[in-house]
Amino acid sequence: MRLSRSGWSVGFLLAIAGLAWAPAQASPRPQWPFSTDAVFDASAVPAYARRHDEVYARIDADLDDHIAHLQRWVRQRSISALDDGVDAMARLLADDLRTIGFHEVEQVPTPGHPGVLAYYDAGAPRTLVVYMMYDVQPVEPNWRIPDPFAGELVEHELGTVLMARGATNQKGPQRAFLNAVDAMLRTHGTLPVNLYIVAEGEEELGSPNFGAVLEPWKDRLRNADGAFFPMNIQAADGSVALNLGVKGLVYFELEARGGEHGGPVRSEVHGSLKSLVDSPALRLVQAIASLTTPDGNTIAIEGYYDGVRGPTPDEQRLVNTLAADADDAAQQRLYGVARWIDGVTGRDAIVRNLYDPTLNLNGIWSGYSGEGVKTVLPHVATAKLDSRLPPGLEPEHAYRMIRSHLDAAGFGDIVLRPLAGYPAAATGVDTPLVQAAIGVFNKYGATPRVSPWLAGSAPFYQFTRTLGLPFVFGGLGHGSGAHAPDEYMLLHPAAGVRAAGLADIEKSYVDLLHAFADAPAP
Repeated sequence: MRLSRSGWSVGFLLAIAGLAWAPAQASPRPQWPFSTDAVFDASAVPAYARRHDEVYARIDADLDDHIAHLQRWVRQRSISALDDGVDAMARLLADDLRTIGFHEVEQVPTPGHPGVLAYYDAGAPRTLVVYMMYDVQPVEPNWRIPDPFAGELVEHELGTVLMARGATNQKGPQRAFLNAVDAMLRTHGTLPVNLYIVAEGEEELGSPNFGAVLEPWKDRLRNADGAFFPMNIQAADGSVALNLGVKGLVYFELEARGGEHGGPVRSEVHGSLKSLVDSPALRLVQAIASLTTPDGNTIAIEGYYDGVRGPTPDEQRLVNTLAADADDAAQQRLYGVARWIDGVTGRDAIVRNLYDPTLNLNGIWSGYSGEGVKTVLPHVATAKLDSRLPPGLEPEHAYRMIRSHLDAAGFGDIVLRPLAGYPAAATGVDTPLVQAAIGVFNKYGATPRVSPWLAGSAPFYQFTRTLGLPFVFGGLGHGSGAHAPDEYMLLHPAAGVRAAGLADIEKSYVDLLHAFADAPAP
């Protein structure tokens, strides 16, 4: 998930140029000693006990209509990268929110795709912000169905699924949430909490303008009590992995070009001239190599590990629980790798994955890469890199240290081009919203494995930092194929499949809103 370079101010770009940054001594990879062997027992959180049978009955009676709503959403193209159907999807979402009964609904223009804001005032003591993304990824040509936007119901080994682009990422679970809200309003005429909807159409582009979507109602949103992102997080076997946050991210390009410092300026030249002419491609390789130790596994940028904070006692409890039944071999088989770096396993591997920053080369290109032989010395070489940032390492500091390192190592001519940047986000396990979510999972026999955060990245800091709210992303339901062919969401599980079907997904959302309304104050 990446911010476009237009998301950076001129002042910020100048700040990360590092002109006044003094190089520091490189730091070793951190070690995080644990102060406790205590574990967090998610099964000890009381299962949500109330029933809402009238609303459940409404969901069961209207389930065919609810499936039709999911189909209608996925049939509306909304490929943000191609600007294909995005405005129409924003209007569809806004119209649906008005039809359901939200009192205030408005589309928010941004420099990119529009956002949608909505509010339902139930006169309730608590308020929940619900985040939605209405855009989807482009489609590939090798789907098993003719049209990924047809909204087909397909018989799958797991049961009946909705197979379509956006089925599980994220139109399906989001419309399922709205189906639940609609059923509650049709049954009782109100909700147990006040609801904000904040929706964007650029999540698949890295949310470059999500701040602009929030801006008109930012002060109002800060007065809410929590934020939630409906998402299918069940595996097919019914198990649940609940992550309480995400790492931050910087994503950038490095580029070497010929110039006064050496190398061809206008175009590639004959490879025989390497005896006299510098190679930008080789210079870029050397610059990238300087960022890590020779094995590529420890970041050699001065000070890069210094700001990262170690696991808190509450986070240690979560990690200890994850480590108790960690299966490194199974994970390695899943990813097709023979071993983890340094042979780490168990808790050490979990801690490294969650608490170490990363530096990764995504791609590098220059010169001729076609068939046969063509001896050239390219005039330009470019690479894309990313770094995942655990709490404590801020994106502006990361960029400044990278720039400073390149300059100090003699690579001042290498262009550093920021493309994305946002900090980590995390929510405590003992917050009322998290406890309510765990209680609902327990009601449905899906006690979650709870992690302090995900090793991946998303701009969820907008909720935890900009708005100052606890944030939970997840819910019952199973899907697969996000960003890939044959994307699906399970609607009717086959016999023996423990993941929830659409009816239970919607009922669990009903329970979550009530559980959050009833949760004791922190």
